[in-house]
Amino acid sequence: MAKKTYDLLFKLLLIGDSGVGKTCILFRFSDDAFNTTFISTIGIDFKIKTVELHGKKIKLQIWDTAGQERFHTITTSYYRGAMGIMLVYDITNPKSFDNISKWLRNIDEHANEDVERMLIGNKCDMEDKRIVGTDRGENIAKEHGIRFFETSAKANINIEKAFMTLAEDILRKTPSKDSGPEAGSVAVGRDQSSGFKPRCCNT
Repeated sequence: MAKKTYDLLFKLLLIGDSGVGKTCILFRFSDDAFNTTFISTIGIDFKIKTVELHGKKIKLQIWDTAGQERFHTITTSYYRGAMGIMLVYDITNPKSFDNISKWLRNIDEHANEDVERMLIGNKCDMEDKRIVGTDRGENIAKEHGIRFFETSAKANINIEKAFMTLAEDILRKTPSKDSGPEAGSVAVGRDQSSGFKPRCCNT
């Protein structure tokens, strides 16, 4: 059997309205690349990047979800296994910020109870087109007890920091398994399927 090249596997999820820059954020982090011609993600896509934190090799499996409502049933099925969820809005698009409460409800309904959440205000390089103030992002993050970063995939601002902080938060509450050869396996979290509440007609 091939030797495992990492100690822990963390599954992360990027969610948010279509066009807020989720795919650009993912590509900037995984490939250090930026492309203005990305087409909308169809359904779901993912990238893998291995990082080192506190002497452990951590494989990040990062899922990029489509923001359009028509893919909702596909994408919500990925919430349950996620250990960290990045909720992205676009600082130049007030509707994407207004929809944060809808995305937070989706997390409550579909994700594990102990999932780490993080709010991301993307496109902070476009200060001249900014409509959503930093304080508004900070306030909603504080209200829900989650971390907040403003990022720019284009200018490479806070992308690495956001992912590494999220990974660190997950690592902090991951039980240590150094005692045996199975140090590479990690529980994804409790299955909260009994708490699933279908909801229709989300606006």
